[in-house]
Amino acid sequence: MAKTFNAKILSNEAVAEKIFRLTVDAPELAENARAGQFVQVKISDEFTLRRPLGIASASGGRVKIFYRAVGRGTETLSAKKAGEFLNILGTLGNGYTLRNGKILLVGGGMGLAPLLCAAEKFSANVLIGGRTKAEVTFWQEEFRPHVEKIFVTTDDGSYAKKGFVIDLLPEVLSAENYSAIYTCGPEIMMRGVARQALEKNLPCEVSFEKRMACGLGACLSCSIDTVGGRKKVCKDGPIFDAKEVFEFESDNQKN
Repeated sequence: MAKTFNAKILSNEAVAEKIFRLTVDAPELAENARAGQFVQVKISDEFTLRRPLGIASASGGRVKIFYRAVGRGTETLSAKKAGEFLNILGTLGNGYTLRNGKILLVGGGMGLAPLLCAAEKFSANVLIGGRTKAEVTFWQEEFRPHVEKIFVTTDDGSYAKKGFVIDLLPEVLSAENYSAIYTCGPEIMMRGVARQALEKNLPCEVSFEKRMACGLGACLSCSIDTVGGRKKVCKDGPIFDAKEVFEFESDNQKN
């Protein structure tokens, strides 16, 4: 059951342009967190609604969160200092499935945050995508202690392989046997990853990111269409089996 915590900020620092790493002291929250879950953060009394933020790390009594300062709320959050307190509601949502074998994590942009938590808890390799070198190098440092191999693409070719993660994915999949693919990022990227997973007959779980008001399944603001009908990202997700949210035929089905 979700609870509220007054968590002390240990650090809140910029790691790239407009991207911040927030670390809070929250032992109970860290102990109960699963990879893929999120929290709702009350920024201040100025803002009525909490902000949903994915859990990027939950170990040693600390919870780490990455966010991009894109509006008034997150800009205000970025000004918070170590020693201040945040009211946090969590943990919320489901999590990635615990499986045997090596898992391939595939993420783009801020979608890499919940995958970092998965890397802490599962045996995994990671495929990282970003627009520029600055958007991927700090992720490499975060993932390095937790994964065996790191693959990187940049949209502009300023670092590593030029292109998108779905361009490099076939090569990564052909080099090693994986038990599943877990992915988070732009929906068009996740759809492409899910299609390749289907062609390889690999289980694929996707993490949806939607605007949320309550985070508890009451307001319906985060509802999405699935093959099983309307589902709430906050309550039924944010992790879904790719086959539940993306419909397409594999090459074998077409034949």
